[in-house]
Amino acid sequence: MSARTVRSQVIVVGAGFTGLSAAHRLKQAGIDFIVLEARDRVGGRVEAAENSLGERIDMGGQYFCDDMPEISALVQVYGKTLANGLFAGRSLIQPETIVGTVDDLYRRSARIRDRANELDPDDPSIADLSVRAWADEQPDAYDAQWAFLGTIEGLWCQPTDLLPLWYLISNDRRITNEVPELQYFLRETMHSLAEDLGSALGSRLRLGEVARNIRHAPGKVSVRTDAGLYEAAHVILAVPPVMARRLTFEPPLPVEVCQATSAWRSGKVIKALVRYENPFWRDKGFSGSVFFLDPLGLYACDASRDEDHAAIVVFAGGSLAEKWRRAGSEATRTAILDRLAAALGPQAAAPLDFTMRDWTDDAWSGGGYSDTIMDFSAKDAEAIMRRGLPGVTFASSELSPSYPGYIEGAIVAGRAAAGNLLDRTFIAPRGQTRS
Repeated sequence: MSARTVRSQVIVVGAGFTGLSAAHRLKQAGIDFIVLEARDRVGGRVEAAENSLGERIDMGGQYFCDDMPEISALVQVYGKTLANGLFAGRSLIQPETIVGTVDDLYRRSARIRDRANELDPDDPSIADLSVRAWADEQPDAYDAQWAFLGTIEGLWCQPTDLLPLWYLISNDRRITNEVPELQYFLRETMHSLAEDLGSALGSRLRLGEVARNIRHAPGKVSVRTDAGLYEAAHVILAVPPVMARRLTFEPPLPVEVCQATSAWRSGKVIKALVRYENPFWRDKGFSGSVFFLDPLGLYACDASRDEDHAAIVVFAGGSLAEKWRRAGSEATRTAILDRLAAALGPQAAAPLDFTMRDWTDDAWSGGGYSDTIMDFSAKDAEAIMRRGLPGVTFASSELSPSYPGYIEGAIVAGRAAAGNLLDRTFIAPRGQTRS
């Protein structure tokens, strides 16, 4: 393909929910824009796949709840069908070494998390404390501490001995749902919602366009891809911080911005969707939810769309995901099925289909579910990236003022990035002059 130059008012790099949301905000304002996406699809860390049964299933971000208004509104606008993510029955713990119920263990581990969130993230006394080091100092019973650490490793997909306590507290304060975050998923897949958003952009969305280099100056930027050059007044980098760091910039990023982008590490997670002929666990009075204390970072729950689509979804995060990635896909499949069989019964070892997605080192997102700050001294990294620099706005779920690391946060971040650009610059709808 011959090189060409395409001009617009704004370039959006990345067509995950952040980039798609930014683009729709610009479209509503009448701004001329182009969206560049390296993949051959939209959605970013939201992705669908077809299993061996010919079914389309979510293998990336999937769940949301009533307390997430932005994604709930999009679900209504595009006419998606809700599937219940919460099922009646007894939840299980593996291995069964505790006294009491899962609910009791959850309450006791939640009290530890609540205690952490009572701390001031700017308190100098916790500046160098990891989540694991702080938990080890707590007076709670061993099983409650282990459940707390397992929850954090599973959610943040990072080893708790390397995760700054202050960062966990800062993020938790922005995650405000009171109903479980696994409340809903979409029968049509969450990825279908991203596809609807992408389709509405028409020719302004360019797939398979890998951004390589960004030249930036106040009021003038250019993004070079393998196919050509894109020029605009501003660029919104709607990619995770780790991926922003992989771009080359001319002139080079200021030292403080470079240090801020370097503070992040991609989460490590493996997701598996295991299909069965029927939800046999319900006949035993089980909800399908299994919380594993050993190994840490492993969780399973019922993901059945209906009685004819019985499924268990399994998440392995943090150190466990790294370990299983090194072991290989067949060993990981065996390990998952063995653990499901130990919890739910021997029928779990004979699924109709087993589909797995390894997000531990994804080419275009770095990992999943999100990036996290792993530099204990980088307390200003988010603020620096939110400020951006002349001509460049950083936007991602990680930087969202609400629900960082979630699809909801990605939507909020994208809309905010576009809104701030409209408020703070002289960009006006094509053919109009900003007063």
